[in-house]
Amino acid sequence: MMKAALKTAQGDFEVTNVQTPKIPRPDWVLARVRVAGICGTDLRHWKHAESDLAHKIMGHELAGEVVEIGDAVTNVKPGDRVVIETLLGDETCPWCRSQQYNLCPHLYEVRMETVSRAFAGYLIAPAKNLYKLPDHVSFEEATLLDTFSVCLHAVQLSGLKLNDKVAVIGAGPIGLGQLQLAKANGADVIVTDVVDSSLQLALELGADAVVNTKTQDGYQKVMEFTGGRGVDIAFECAGGPAMPVTLPQATSFARIGGKVVIVGGFDPGKTAIELEWQRIQMAQIQLIPSASYAWWGIDPEMRICLDLLAKGKLNARKLITHSFSLDQINQAFETAQDKEKTHAIFVALTI
Repeated sequence: MMKAALKTAQGDFEVTNVQTPKIPRPDWVLARVRVAGICGTDLRHWKHAESDLAHKIMGHELAGEVVEIGDAVTNVKPGDRVVIETLLGDETCPWCRSQQYNLCPHLYEVRMETVSRAFAGYLIAPAKNLYKLPDHVSFEEATLLDTFSVCLHAVQLSGLKLNDKVAVIGAGPIGLGQLQLAKANGADVIVTDVVDSSLQLALELGADAVVNTKTQDGYQKVMEFTGGRGVDIAFECAGGPAMPVTLPQATSFARIGGKVVIVGGFDPGKTAIELEWQRIQMAQIQLIPSASYAWWGIDPEMRICLDLLAKGKLNARKLITHSFSLDQINQAFETAQDKEKTHAIFVALTI
């Protein structure tokens, strides 16, 4: 048996003991979860009564160590410290076969039965989804690699170039990862948010300018930043309930011929958002949805991010503001949600 946090019918968590999963195939492994992270997607499910998630194990950002391997596994061994990629499709559809498994029609139903169960003591995963950690990369830092990979995929789709002017909307873990990758690519970056502590961290991580759009005019500040032209690329990184505000902001920030990359997530169903469609069309502003991550050329995007983290080109340590045990998961979620009061950015769970 293992300890796990199960989502309740009311939307919070109950920590209990459940059956430890068993390796289903010879190319799979059993891993012990050492650290898991709470992301924005998790928070959108917090305190929501969802019958399809009741009594389920959630969580998809984690690092841990290999406990047991199948007979066909050669890339890792028991005792290896690893980060685990939690994207897994059906492995039979055209998208999976072309390394675009982030677009698999059955992605969520497959991943949530196996690799996307980080809020527990152990999980099973295909060995190919594991990347060994250098000794100097901690479990806590590695847990942010899922976040950084989402950001890297958005960079890939954006066509970001040297000296581009970029706006990042939202200074949570995704936005701060997007900031770091944009700066690493030679861009000038302005970051917007409504929490001053998050914006202060953005400055510490290299932002050229920040704007609190609750107290300042974001459009005016972006125009000042770009000499009246608008940004080449706006990355919408807030998502969720903020999207009806932040997506129109992003399109207003973009220059004529610019791009808006939609990184923040939507909730299921239809979301009505008013946009200035005539300007978007007449200015040929591209709206580019970005979904999770997969491969960039011949390399997995998570492995690229691991290399950048190991070389010191991405800073995960500054993003980790709080740590709780699995038994304290409800307190951890409360802390992550109330970031104006707690100044939370990335909240880690030690399993």
